[in-house]
Amino acid sequence: MSHNTTEVLVGGAVLAAAIAFGIYASQSTGLTSGGPRGYDLMASFRSLEGVTVGTDVRLAGVKIGTVSDVELNVETYRADTTLSVNEGVLIPDDSAAVVSSEGLLGGNFVEIMPGGSVEYFAPDAEIYDTQGAVSLVSLLLKFVSGSGSSDGEATN
Repeated sequence: MSHNTTEVLVGGAVLAAAIAFGIYASQSTGLTSGGPRGYDLMASFRSLEGVTVGTDVRLAGVKIGTVSDVELNVETYRADTTLSVNEGVLIPDDSAAVVSSEGLLGGNFVEIMPGGSVEYFAPDAEIYDTQGAVSLVSLLLKFVSGSGSSDGEATN
């Protein structure tokens, strides 16, 4: 009998751990509705490299929301993005949305660069001033290819 009791207890512990992991995963990815309420803003980026659903939206280094949706616009070939901003955070309507990096090895996030307007974005408004991700690989290739000479031709 003690063998069956041990199996039941271990099985229950494994089940409890799986449920706890599922709750943690759903909260950290924003799948639950228990997070802070807010409003959506739209933005269209040329390159959204390193940004996915759940990526932070920051203002002055402080998380103010998350990326809630990303879709390819087949007409403009741009990444149409929905940014969910926390309730109570007012963003001037001349602000810019920029894909920024946390460093060489860090991930990307969407940074809001506030403007100076006294008017604020309404819910579901579009941020027109956007700047996409800068690829480190392309920057390194430009640096390496431009190091030979100033006119781009090889010297003997």
